[in-house]
Amino acid sequence: MELTTIGECHQGWNSIQEGIMNLKRRIAEGIPENQVSAAVNVDIYTTIYNMCIQKPPHDCAQQLYDKYQKTFEEHITSTVLPFLKAKHDEFLLRDFVKSWEDHKVMLRWMSRAFAYLDCFFIRQRRLPCLKEAAIICYRNLVYREVNANVREAAIRLIDEEREGGEIDRALLKNVTDIFVEIGVGQMDAYENDFEGYMLNDTRDYYSRRASRWMLEDSYTSYTLKAEACLRRERDIVSHYLHPISEQKLVAIVEHELLVFYKTQLTEKKHSDSGSSAFPGDDNVEYLSRKLAANGIL
Repeated sequence: MELTTIGECHQGWNSIQEGIMNLKRRIAEGIPENQVSAAVNVDIYTTIYNMCIQKPPHDCAQQLYDKYQKTFEEHITSTVLPFLKAKHDEFLLRDFVKSWEDHKVMLRWMSRAFAYLDCFFIRQRRLPCLKEAAIICYRNLVYREVNANVREAAIRLIDEEREGGEIDRALLKNVTDIFVEIGVGQMDAYENDFEGYMLNDTRDYYSRRASRWMLEDSYTSYTLKAEACLRRERDIVSHYLHPISEQKLVAIVEHELLVFYKTQLTEKKHSDSGSSAFPGDDNVEYLSRKLAANGIL
């Protein structure tokens, strides 16, 4: 197949576009990725290969790379973004996760079909690889538009669990994973767009609880609550936050519940030392020794 005119490049692209439209339709209908015809994939790869191996100025590699990106951009702006902007709270989280999963399906299929570009043209030109280009497109057009609302909805669910409510932990895990994956090997998006806000919310949450508990509770009761909170925060990390958050999260909870009230807790401990509840409670004694060893009490 020798392409001698720009018109023939367009003709080749029209053939490719038919396969892409079929893929979009299958994604919208929820048809599994493995049911996309391998023969169609091979045909499109072959068409792209033939369009790329022509001698300049008839090769179509640059046009194909541009159209690869344009395909994602048009799909996002016409379909994905309007749909997400209409959603709120947990509904937004679920559809945000689905949009990202659908995007990755489209990315995998497209990157296989356009693989020849990755092997030669992209490497020679030092351009973002196909996977990175598709992720950048999603990050610029979707993530930047909705990540603030997604973050707020996710933090509300975390606080709901802290209040004893039952939440969809798997959903939150999928959401926080997107903040990691969107960074393409870097943690900046997770740390700056999610973790920092989540830690500030944690600080405010426990500051309010501590001030109330300090007025209402004995040393024994307060210490047991502090222990339960620390255990719960570690549990939260293990289920749906990235491991890098654990040390920061625990440090904030310890500061708001224990370090900030060090003097008051010491006074409460002395005033409660004569009560029958304190000596008989192994959990309180253990935590008291632990806090003392760490210089908190």
